[in-house]
Amino acid sequence: MDLGTVRTLGNGPVRVAVDAMGGDHAPLEIVTGSLSWARSHPTDYVLLVGVPERIQAVAGGPIPANVEIVPASQIVEMDDSPAQALKSKKDSSIMVAMEMVKQGRADVVVTAGHSGAGMAAAVLKLGRLPGVDRPALAVQMVTETGPFVLLDIGANMDSSGHNLYQFAHMGSLYAERVLGVANPRVALLSIGEERGKGDQAVQQATKMLDDNGTLNFVGNVEGRDLVKHMADVAVCDAMVGNVTMKFFEGLAGFIFKLWEKEFRGSLRGKLAYLLMRPSIGRIRTLFDYEKMGASPLLGVKGMVLITHGSAKRRMIEFALDAGAASGRAHIPDLIADAFRGQPRHPGQGVS
Repeated sequence: MDLGTVRTLGNGPVRVAVDAMGGDHAPLEIVTGSLSWARSHPTDYVLLVGVPERIQAVAGGPIPANVEIVPASQIVEMDDSPAQALKSKKDSSIMVAMEMVKQGRADVVVTAGHSGAGMAAAVLKLGRLPGVDRPALAVQMVTETGPFVLLDIGANMDSSGHNLYQFAHMGSLYAERVLGVANPRVALLSIGEERGKGDQAVQQATKMLDDNGTLNFVGNVEGRDLVKHMADVAVCDAMVGNVTMKFFEGLAGFIFKLWEKEFRGSLRGKLAYLLMRPSIGRIRTLFDYEKMGASPLLGVKGMVLITHGSAKRRMIEFALDAGAASGRAHIPDLIADAFRGQPRHPGQGVS
């Protein structure tokens, strides 16, 4: 989430429940990043959910006054089956964090843990918003002229055309009412820009969006068009979205490594680096995916943000920034208003 684009609807304190035990580097990196963020945001509250002894052990001393440790005796491991884990680990850190939002004790959940378990826990504990068949995980991707929203990137591996149609509405609403994009252009990510290209779900979604007419639907875009910012919202199923997002991240890192190799290879390269250093710094900042913090799960009755499982303390700080901003923006309320009265599509559910 690009915090520079978020239009918050309030300035009051936010209570962020952090899954302290979730992630490849938990609890050390999660706790360290959370405590650092709490110290720099003394008017907000951080609720570290997990095994108290392990959290205290990595905290390295007294915790700030605006931080509370919430006990949870179990951990959903990164290789656990989501369904089995949630059934057998009802006192896991992710389940307890979701329960806190459900009870109104927290405004938002941030987790770097098992993404499948996080999404399943959100649906199980919080439930879907009325009219929403399936939630979608969204992310902002960078271009030279500004970010665009890509969804779904992880919640649904077998989305129907009706699911894609709903993702388009949620993504458009998110872009317009939270990011401040006027009349956002919505497109379906497909194998060709011509209408009729793509699988059955894309073709079904195309017809529904054309027939509906309430969105600024511009048709299909191809993968190469994303960096040209030809749409403000790009809609796809999770398999396509997740691969696209991670390819962007990997390609950016690959290009920077090639530059480093060239610059270090000769005296001429080193001199070129000195001249280009300011420009390279600006480009590196543009492609710094850690600053996006975390991805919002749209369509559930509460604010849930999921960040990279490999996140370390710096990215956790950005994730809490994104969580606090999302909490103040009341995103679920905005989606609920837009979907109120819409019946769920027959035969649809949560994957």
